[in-house]
Amino acid sequence: MKVVVQRVRHASVTIDNEVYNQIDKGFLLLVGITDGDTEEIVEKIANKVVDLRIFDDMDGKMNLGIEEVGGSILSISQFTLYGDCKKGRRPSFIAAARPEISKPLYEKFNEICAKRVETKPGIFGAEMLIDLCNDGPITIVIDSKEIL
Repeated sequence: MKVVVQRVRHASVTIDNEVYNQIDKGFLLLVGITDGDTEEIVEKIANKVVDLRIFDDMDGKMNLGIEEVGGSILSISQFTLYGDCKKGRRPSFIAAARPEISKPLYEKFNEICAKRVETKPGIFGAEMLIDLCNDGPITIVIDSKEIL
């Protein structure tokens, strides 16, 4: 599992020319699922994301978590995080889990995050336009292979 975490001042997802979901301060997440991911992995990564302390305290140090600042999450499914560009010019997405595996795990990820902080999803598999104001900019990549 890979999650790109972007600290944002605001973010929105537009589907079919209409804003589907939006947040103010918080995280825009790009969530990728690979073969072999499980509910246990999803739970660990979801909690890792929510526990990140990447918001500034009164001294300007990244010491605060999303819960402490009253932030929200906009979570977007993103199979292209598993794009392999080793050969040729067209990425291979063979490492991305098939929709019948990745959709329920993505939904479980959002469910776990939502127990702790307001979490708004995109639509799995939809063509989406993402608008964001990256704050910092702060962007963190969490890869389950590197931390579990």
